[in-house]
Amino acid sequence: MIKDLFTKPKKKKYATIPSEAAKQDVPEGIMTKCPNCKKIMYSKELTKNLKVCFHCDYHYPMNSQERLASFLDEDSFQEIDRELVSTNPLGFPEYLEKLEKDKEKTNLNEAVVTGIGRVDQHEVAVAVMDSTFRMGSMGSVVGEKITRAIEKADELSVPFIIFTASGGARMQEGVLSLMQMAKTSVALKRFSDNGGLIISIMTHPTTGGVSASFASLGDYNFAEPGALIGFAGRRIIEQTIREELPEDFQTAEFLLEKGQLDAVIARAELKEKIATILDIHQPGGDLVWLEN
Repeated sequence: MIKDLFTKPKKKKYATIPSEAAKQDVPEGIMTKCPNCKKIMYSKELTKNLKVCFHCDYHYPMNSQERLASFLDEDSFQEIDRELVSTNPLGFPEYLEKLEKDKEKTNLNEAVVTGIGRVDQHEVAVAVMDSTFRMGSMGSVVGEKITRAIEKADELSVPFIIFTASGGARMQEGVLSLMQMAKTSVALKRFSDNGGLIISIMTHPTTGGVSASFASLGDYNFAEPGALIGFAGRRIIEQTIREELPEDFQTAEFLLEKGQLDAVIARAELKEKIATILDIHQPGGDLVWLEN
């Protein structure tokens, strides 16, 4: 049964915990202090554990390359539309200079990486947003790349999977950025009408116009534990409604409780569970690709 995919996994036992002596001295880059539980781990061991804290299961943000390496089959990813880059249509001061700095820092051309790959031998089109580039903000190129990836999935009749991580619309592009909400949503509707399978995986943070558009339009809407998901900021909402919000407001767990998500899935379990869903939707599975 599909509901069995989302039962809470047993807590795993992890090795290689730093000694008390090691905890007294934290050389830069060698050890990492968890921002949630404040405990210290070896950075290499943390990376091997998919950047999830051994002690409290805090999920550190992943960049796009880490995400692709952990989720797709080895050497299966073929990037598309890497050459697309943002211009400065509104003449916003120093915008191009900031983009260049992010390109040098991240080795990316934009805040999303798109392409074709495989998940447990299932071919998929994938888009991975990257919060290290302009905080994953959505400009016109981000919207264009995601739209093209959806259209590629439609062309190949393969599922479309997106990992969202964004601070929202990119203010330097004004209304052109906001237009991407409608553009990507329409592309998903066309894909869905053609029988396409859409899987959205929201990671920390997924906010603003991204949360209000394509991030929430999957056939399956999942999230990682502890992910911040919402449109407006907590303080703005509290000031508007003049009420104090729950402590866990806008977390993945809160949204799951309110019926806004299908499941919250730990990173270590994600690939296996997505692969099972892809199995179900293949010919011969419990569900099949819908015909027009």
